[in-house]
Amino acid sequence: MNLSSASKSPVDLAGELAESVQYRGRKAIRQGSEQRRLGILDAALRIIVREGLRGVRHRAVAAEAGVPLSATTYYFNDIQDLIADSFALFVKRSSTSLATLWAGVEDDFRRIAAAIEGDPAARRELVAHVIDLTVAHVQAKMREHDDELLVELAFRQEALTNAVLRPLCLAHQSLRFRFAERAVLAMGSTAPYEDAQVLTTLVLRMEYHAIVDGVDDFDLGAQRTVLQRFLDLVVGS
Repeated sequence: MNLSSASKSPVDLAGELAESVQYRGRKAIRQGSEQRRLGILDAALRIIVREGLRGVRHRAVAAEAGVPLSATTYYFNDIQDLIADSFALFVKRSSTSLATLWAGVEDDFRRIAAAIEGDPAARRELVAHVIDLTVAHVQAKMREHDDELLVELAFRQEALTNAVLRPLCLAHQSLRFRFAERAVLAMGSTAPYEDAQVLTTLVLRMEYHAIVDGVDDFDLGAQRTVLQRFLDLVVGS
C-alpha cells in the first residue's frame, strides 16, 4: 500500500475534526457574548493546567475569567458541561493547528515516498525526517506549549471514566495514529497498523517524560535512540 491508496490523510481528518466539534453549553448569539464564553473556557483550561480537573468549579472559573458567577452558570448548566466544552475548545484548536502543521509534512512524505520507489535506500531519509519531526514536536511543546501537554493528559485521564468526553478524546488521539500510519506506510512497513500503534505509543511516552523530567533533565539523546531503533526495525535495517 502506498500513500495514494492509504486512508484519508491526517491533514483532512484534522480539519474535519476541528469543524465537527460541538459544544454542550448555551450558544452565544452576539459577538461579545461569544468572547465571554470563550474567555470562560480559557479560564477553565488555565485552572486545569495549574490544579487539574478537580479545580474546575463555577466560582473558581468565574474568578479566573474575571466575570460574575452568574455568567458561568448562564452558559453552562453544570460543571460537566463546562469541562466538556473546555475539552471541545482544546480539541478544536489543537486539530486546526495539527492540520496546518501536517500540510507541509504531507508534501515531504509524498516526495520521499516517490524517491523510495526508485531507490529503497531513500527510506533512511524518511526515518531521519520522522525522527527530526518528532523531536521538534516534543521540544516545542516542552518549551513553548507545555500547557497543551498538561491539558491533553488531564482530559485523556478524565475520558477513562467520563463517557461524554471519550468519543472526542478518541477522535483526537486517532489523529496521531493516522499520521504515524502515514509515516510507516511511506517507509514500506509490512504491518502499518501495528507499527503505527507502536510509533504513537513511543511519541506519547516522550511527551510524558518531557513533562515529568522537565526541560533540564529530559534525555533527548536517549529518546532519539529509542525512536531510531524502532524505525530501523520498520524499514528492515
